[in-house]
Amino acid sequence: MNDVLRPDPDALLAQLRSDEARAQRGKLRIYFGASAGVGKTWAMLSAAQRERAAGGDVLIGVVETHGRSETAALLAGLEALPQREIAYRGRTLAEFDLDAALARKPAVLLVDELAHTNAPGSRHAKRWQDVQELLSAGIEVWSALNVQHLESLNGTVGAITGVRVHETVPDTVLDEADEVVLVDVTPDELTARLAAGKVYLPQQAERAAQNFFRKGNLIALREIALRRTAEHVEDDVRGWRVEQSGAVGSGRDLQAWNTSGAILACVGPHEGAAQTVRTAARLAGQLNVRWHAAYVETPRLQRLAATERDRILAVLKLAEELGAATAVLTGSDVAEQLAEQARRLNCATLVLGRSQPEAGWRRWWPAKAVPLARALALRAPALDIMEVAPAESSRRLSRAPLQGASIDSDDHEKAPIHWPGYAWATATSVALTLVCTPLANVLELSNIVMLFLLGVVGVAMRFGRGPSALAALLNVAAFDYFFVPPRLSFAVSDVQYVLTFAIMLGVGLLVGQLTAGLRFAAGVSTSRERRARSLFELTRELSAALESSQVVALGTAAVRGHFGGDALVLVTDAADQLVMPADAPDGFDAQVADWAFRHGQSAGLATATLAAQPWHYVPLRAPMRVRGVLALSPAQPRWLLIPEQAQQLDTLARQIAIALERVHYVEVAQQAVVEMESERLRNALLGAISHDVRTPLTALIALAESLQTLPPEAHAEAGRAIVAQAHELHALVSNLLDMARLESGIAGGAVNLRRDWQSVEEVVGSAIRAARTSLGGTVVQTALDPELPLVEFDAVLIERVLVNLLENATKYGAPPIVVGARAEPGALVLTVRDHGPGLPAALLGHEQKLFDKFTRGEAESATPGVGLGLAICKAVVSAHGGEIAAENARDGGAEFTVTLPRREPPEPAEAQL
Repeated sequence: MNDVLRPDPDALLAQLRSDEARAQRGKLRIYFGASAGVGKTWAMLSAAQRERAAGGDVLIGVVETHGRSETAALLAGLEALPQREIAYRGRTLAEFDLDAALARKPAVLLVDELAHTNAPGSRHAKRWQDVQELLSAGIEVWSALNVQHLESLNGTVGAITGVRVHETVPDTVLDEADEVVLVDVTPDELTARLAAGKVYLPQQAERAAQNFFRKGNLIALREIALRRTAEHVEDDVRGWRVEQSGAVGSGRDLQAWNTSGAILACVGPHEGAAQTVRTAARLAGQLNVRWHAAYVETPRLQRLAATERDRILAVLKLAEELGAATAVLTGSDVAEQLAEQARRLNCATLVLGRSQPEAGWRRWWPAKAVPLARALALRAPALDIMEVAPAESSRRLSRAPLQGASIDSDDHEKAPIHWPGYAWATATSVALTLVCTPLANVLELSNIVMLFLLGVVGVAMRFGRGPSALAALLNVAAFDYFFVPPRLSFAVSDVQYVLTFAIMLGVGLLVGQLTAGLRFAAGVSTSRERRARSLFELTRELSAALESSQVVALGTAAVRGHFGGDALVLVTDAADQLVMPADAPDGFDAQVADWAFRHGQSAGLATATLAAQPWHYVPLRAPMRVRGVLALSPAQPRWLLIPEQAQQLDTLARQIAIALERVHYVEVAQQAVVEMESERLRNALLGAISHDVRTPLTALIALAESLQTLPPEAHAEAGRAIVAQAHELHALVSNLLDMARLESGIAGGAVNLRRDWQSVEEVVGSAIRAARTSLGGTVVQTALDPELPLVEFDAVLIERVLVNLLENATKYGAPPIVVGARAEPGALVLTVRDHGPGLPAALLGHEQKLFDKFTRGEAESATPGVGLGLAICKAVVSAHGGEIAAENARDGGAEFTVTLPRREPPEPAEAQL
């Protein structure tokens, strides 16, 4: 029973993240009405006055009173933000100051006219985009909106009122609003207010009453506004029920709302495609389902004019703004591609534009193909198909201002008429005629027909559909004129040749059509393979990148290779600030890049934010945070409007961001390891000093104090003890200083060695004398080859190595200690052996650990030392290019072996020099 009541951890985590994001984002309240004059601004200002009276921080960003005295009276006492002046075509326009509002950051900000279009040069093209940035900054915004300004209702309202509304707001803005306040009046009351001059000035009111403000229009708009508000309330109720159903410990499962499934809007090249998209968006909103939009690119549609391709791109962008996931499909059969897309996306409803009947003489012409709706019904009988009537009046979508790419997912341009192909088709026909003329008396006419068909196939493969059709026609004519009796005449003696001509022409045209389709499919496959290969290569190379600079170089090269033009990958520094390039290319704007980084949104070219910029800026959003910005100036700007290319860019940016985050955490992990190792060494050093340095210091203090009480004859013995303790302390401090000096030299690149040709016997003897204090009465024996050559090394450092080895043998071994030296080809071998218990059992097989810093033969021992003697030996020997090793001797004891590289000594005269 407890398992049933236990909530889903993933759902709880997602809910917590959603609540956190919602808490950081400002709230949006929209005063919604059927038309102008219902009192939206008046209701908003009245609420603002109540909020101010309650002690709230209320600021007016922009409010349009339209000369209404009752509305203007409500401005009294409310703080207003000064508007920003923008010069445009010799005039000065007053616009809402977004930056000032962000700097002021009030609790509540009033921004009227949500559908307003900003003046050119503003950060955003639309005021609703300004509101989105304000909400992201955590500011609560109150605004007003009329129903005719909703994008999905643009065509419907235009058909009802006969008035085109050019300023629209995506439906998602209203859907995502936290509060929707419906401001409603009856049509009769609104008409009375219009006549009283409370809506427009007298001259405007008279025109409005004759056009937009007709009673039938107002009734219809009121119904739409009421329904749209009811849909929003329904969404709120549904969201509340979902939260309650999944409440912690409620013991109730999530109640499902059965819907008809997702919607697929089929975008075509016709004028009514925008209305199809708007209807699909509205239907998806009513059913609360996800929806998609797809356009099928066929070989025939690939040859559309640039203006028609621009219109299709605009419709696809409209669908994205309305919340759809868009895609461009490729294939020769539109119905088959749409049916497959619907099955893949699990869409239950297809929304199509209604085909228009042919006008004029075309209505009597036989239909060229099965209607799309019928073809879809045959291929997907389980799908619901909805046809949308074209709108009589709607806002014409602005065509894409960018130039340079076709609508399909590749970089194909619309091919101009390929005149060389037609010339080659003509030349091929002439050449075949010349070749076959001498063979006319040798070959059968059927074989000559095959040669002409072969020529058509060759032209089709090389030059496509048009030249192959011309070649087919020319070959039929040439075959008839030059080879069919009577020759040199188009007359036909045998009627059967007419069938031959028809077959030749049909086969030629069919081969050309099939070859063109194959060329188109090959081009699409090549573009897809190119996109997949670029992603694969980038992923493979990024997986091996270990530094941010490598990720930047690889990402920049990948983006440039795919999109052409110029590209920059900007990363952050230690202070989490975007690092700008020292030598910025032409057109690059550092402020736009920083805005995209701080807000986590795309900006610049082909976006709704600062669209006049020549560069496109994409934030590098990783799973944890934004890691930088990808700036792109593509070779063909219109590629950014093609859904597949936009998705490719987002995928590339995502891969770069993930790689940057991975490298960042690798660096964090390495830094953590270094800090842990430093902490370990620090603790080891402090532990060693606290024990081994404190002991001789304590002894020195005790001996010094005892001098005051000892008799004079005992002072000499106490002095010798003091000297012994001072030597021991000096040895400890010398080891620490030597290790620090050697580590500093190694870190700087190399230890500074003073190499000279030395006598090994002298260095061994001086080492034994230097270690005599530590050796005490320990017996030291030597086993040196009688004819040791001169060896080039640093005598002081090698002497230090031998001294440390002798002291180590004295501490942990037993006498006698044997120091040996022998010459081998290319090496000098020094050994120091004792006859004690040998190496500890814990180190057998891991003898090299003895040479690590602060490592002692016995973890707990009364023997003084900090564990640096052998580490110093290893550092010195490594600096000479040699090796040091430790092992147990065969007959007992431990033996340390130092192997130094050597070369043949010079001649005596050269050695003296």
